[in-house]
Amino acid sequence: MTPSRIATRQRFSSRLQPSVSSYTDVLGVRMYWKKHYYRVGSHSDGRDDLPTEPNELDVFISASRKRIEPWLSAVFQAEHLNLMLGSGFTTAIGYMAGAGVAGVAKVRFGTAFDAAIDAHAEAGAKAMNRGPANIEDQFRSALAVLEGLTVIEAPKAAKLKIALDTQLSVFLALLLKTESGIATGKDGRSREKAEAALQSFLLSFASRAASRERLHVFTSNYDRLIEHGCDLAGLRVIDRFVGALNPVFRSSRVEVDLHYNPPGIRGEPRFLEGVVRFTKLHGSLDWHFSKEARQIHRKGIPFGAPGDHTDVPRQPIDTVMVYPNPAKDVETTQYPYAELFRDFAASVCRPNAVVVTYGYGFGDDHINRVLLDMLTIPSTHLVIIAYEADPRVTAFCEKTRDAQVSLLVGPHFADLATLVDNYLPKPALDYITGRMTELLKHRPTDTIPDDTPTAPGDGDPI
Repeated sequence: MTPSRIATRQRFSSRLQPSVSSYTDVLGVRMYWKKHYYRVGSHSDGRDDLPTEPNELDVFISASRKRIEPWLSAVFQAEHLNLMLGSGFTTAIGYMAGAGVAGVAKVRFGTAFDAAIDAHAEAGAKAMNRGPANIEDQFRSALAVLEGLTVIEAPKAAKLKIALDTQLSVFLALLLKTESGIATGKDGRSREKAEAALQSFLLSFASRAASRERLHVFTSNYDRLIEHGCDLAGLRVIDRFVGALNPVFRSSRVEVDLHYNPPGIRGEPRFLEGVVRFTKLHGSLDWHFSKEARQIHRKGIPFGAPGDHTDVPRQPIDTVMVYPNPAKDVETTQYPYAELFRDFAASVCRPNAVVVTYGYGFGDDHINRVLLDMLTIPSTHLVIIAYEADPRVTAFCEKTRDAQVSLLVGPHFADLATLVDNYLPKPALDYITGRMTELLKHRPTDTIPDDTPTAPGDGDPI
């Protein structure tokens, strides 16, 4: 390190101490976080403005990394690791690729029931403390109206169904357009950058030692970005679908896994590396319900396929399994919600479990309830990575204990590229870097260059 960098570090280090008022006042009353805020273990720091001078920004990142990266490395080695991804994850990758992302703004169905649907949707969103209603709330309310009209006034139900099919088809087309934009990118460099960040992010979680349980990824998204990322990274996915040509959703809960026999060893199979479990809590745009077989199938719709692809349904209300978020406990009674949320609760609500959320806005009451139930177990932990501390995030954190929740909040810490490059631990199975680190530890300090990489789980330079 050059003398100027050392002087800059010494001059700036006094400003890196966490401010108590950034999170709590002297009486322990909770306050809102600064724009850029982190809390990991006993360390925290919050500031509204980041340093603009490059050297000072580097010092800030280095000092923050010394606190964050080792903590996350330890957290990621929990016995049960779970990753919860929301729409913000797709938004982040789409932004890096220079692609537009499908929104969830309200729509107009053009029926006589629009006012009643909107009123019911707004009431549901308010009950879940999610702010204004969105398209998911509208679909949930509209489907309830459709169900009632089917019983008492079939002609009106038919007209409403046509309107719902039209709007849901538009929504599916926007999702596919988002996928297509990510797959192609604004240009080759943007696409490569987004794909590299996507793979690195997933591998940071998925590279688990064989002695640890598989990473379980959950998402409330309908797109296939996570599946796409797993394909790029060479990760094998285990979900509830069985079959090669026409995968079928199975209700049976079987703890299947993938093993291999090493050369020269008989009768001692080992766990295959790069395997994750995957659950889409709200369904997927390529899930179809067969009325004849009473089964859910996953269609082979390519990632980023055009909206007129042959497997994209023309009447999606009848076939495609896209679930608007429910305000009540309907998810525990309707197929396949029971199976999906049973997987979620069973995976996170147990001792020594960790859940990391990224891009999840804490707007789904049924997911929040499971997370709060998890935190009643003292050995569990929740890591929240959010772009901003909006009222939903802060309201959820008010119900938790600080010791069980780590926070990375703000445009700096939640920026996907910054997060991957500086704060997420390296994959645990990177044996070469780990071995190099061990060798360097036994060498004289003056022979080690300044740019020596840090070891997995070690935030300080070697």
